[in-house]
Amino acid sequence: MIVVSDTSPLHYLILCGVQDLLAQLFTQVVIPPTVFQELQQSRTPPEVRVWAASGLPAWVRLQAPSVLDSTLNVDQGEMEAICLAREIRAAAILMDDRAGRAAALRCGLVVAGTVGILEAAAARGLIQLPEIVERLRQTNARLDPELLAAALERDRVRRNR
Repeated sequence: MIVVSDTSPLHYLILCGVQDLLAQLFTQVVIPPTVFQELQQSRTPPEVRVWAASGLPAWVRLQAPSVLDSTLNVDQGEMEAICLAREIRAAAILMDDRAGRAAALRCGLVVAGTVGILEAAAARGLIQLPEIVERLRQTNARLDPELLAAALERDRVRRNR
C-alpha cells in the first residue's frame, strides 16, 4: 500500500521515535518536495531535521506532483501532498491539519492522521498506544483531547477482548 504524507504525521512520529511504524504499515511513503523542506526548516526540532537530512530510508520516496491544483485553499505542502496523492492514486494521504484533511476528503482521498496511524499500529500489536500517546503529548502537537481519549478507549476495549 502506497501513501502520501504531509509534514505533521512524519514530524510527530519521528519525535515519538516510532517513524519506522510507517514501513510496517505501508509499502511506501511518498513525500512531495515542500514536505521534505518543511522537515528541515530551522524551527523544526533537531531530531526531525537530522532524520530528514541523513538520507531518507528506503521506504520513503521523494516525488513532486506534475500538476498543482491552485484552487485548493491549503498551504503549499498540503497542496503538493493532495495533488500527488491523487496523481499516483495513493491508498491514503497522511495529514493532520483540519483544513487540509477537509480538502483531501473533498478530493475523494482517504485520510489518516497521526492518531489513526498509531491506532492502526497498536491494533497490529506493534506499539502500546497509551505509552506512545504519552510521548505525543510531550511534543508540540495540537491534538484534540477528545480524539485522544476516544482512541485510547478504543484501544482499551480492543485489548480487553
